[in-house]
Amino acid sequence: MKMLALAYAIFVVTSTLILGKNMCDGKVVQFIFGDSLSDVGNNMYLSKSLAQASLPWYGIDFGNGMPNGRFTNGRTVADIIGDKMGLPRPPAFLDPSLNEDVILEKGVNYASGGGGILNQTGGWFVQKFSLSKQIELFKGTQDLIRSKIGIKRAEKFFQESRYVVALGSNDFINNYLMPVYRDSWKYNDESYIQYLMETLGAQLTLLHSFGARELMVFGLGPMGCIPLQRVLSSSGGCQEKTNNLALSFNKATNDLMTHLSSTLQNANYKFGDAYDVVDDLIKNPQKFGFSNSDSPCCSFGNIRPALTCVPASTLCKDRSKYVFWDEYHPSDGANELIANELINKFGFLRVNQAEGPSPASEVAPPPHGK
Repeated sequence: MKMLALAYAIFVVTSTLILGKNMCDGKVVQFIFGDSLSDVGNNMYLSKSLAQASLPWYGIDFGNGMPNGRFTNGRTVADIIGDKMGLPRPPAFLDPSLNEDVILEKGVNYASGGGGILNQTGGWFVQKFSLSKQIELFKGTQDLIRSKIGIKRAEKFFQESRYVVALGSNDFINNYLMPVYRDSWKYNDESYIQYLMETLGAQLTLLHSFGARELMVFGLGPMGCIPLQRVLSSSGGCQEKTNNLALSFNKATNDLMTHLSSTLQNANYKFGDAYDVVDDLIKNPQKFGFSNSDSPCCSFGNIRPALTCVPASTLCKDRSKYVFWDEYHPSDGANELIANELINKFGFLRVNQAEGPSPASEVAPPPHGK
């Protein structure tokens, strides 16, 4: 669960949104694999999970103001970019209303708070979907669609769909950087990132065998600057070691995408890097209309870190001025800024020209603080 990925998940989602049309109605359909920055409710259905956005004050600026599974007060970056691209929001895989018709119309979001590239990452959250598990669930989705529309049409559908993979920060913050995990003493920085790349490469190759042709993996942001990392410093500053790990991960992932695109048949695998966008926002919040980029809006008094919002948490006076919603995740206002910056930076165009915003966004209240 982290903010750094947040910008990338966004970027990833956006570009996937704009790349193609599905065979059923000309709309772009996307399948999202990720962590808490992209989770839209899967963990709410995992009863034993300790990584849930089901407590107050999550969702206060979204829809009816009640928790909806998003780890923020409002929308994720993917929500915002998707809305501006005219795309429907993919529902959570565990949403009880999900069926074959919904999948064909909207795609699926498998993202799970606490999930990582490695199966062991985030183990202390008890229940979560790792990337390997999410890919396994996607394989089951394919079986459903084949039964619904036939093998040949299903093959065409999945090859024309877009794929977003947005994980990685948990593999550092909730694995390698925690001494309770074996990986923290088994590897050094270089060998651990190599281990991640070998695992990720195998996972993306498996997705390719399942039909994924247009895929984007997004990089990590300055994860050493999230409130949870700052509190570990006596000065309250960013953890540069953690930020350097993010930069190294980004470089290695970019190289991996280049390699896979050149070796896998008809694969258009891309890397989305928005490190600089998030870094600028954190270092210069006033430049973007924010006043606080080092502490969470939703906090439990002076007790830090509380990790997530809890019933006893209090809110900042103006949610629109805080970059971070809790110890890990950005606020709706920050997500909106990051989404807009990514759209401008990468020149994303609107998809589904005849479509308006997702219905979910029409009922949402103003995203900024009240």
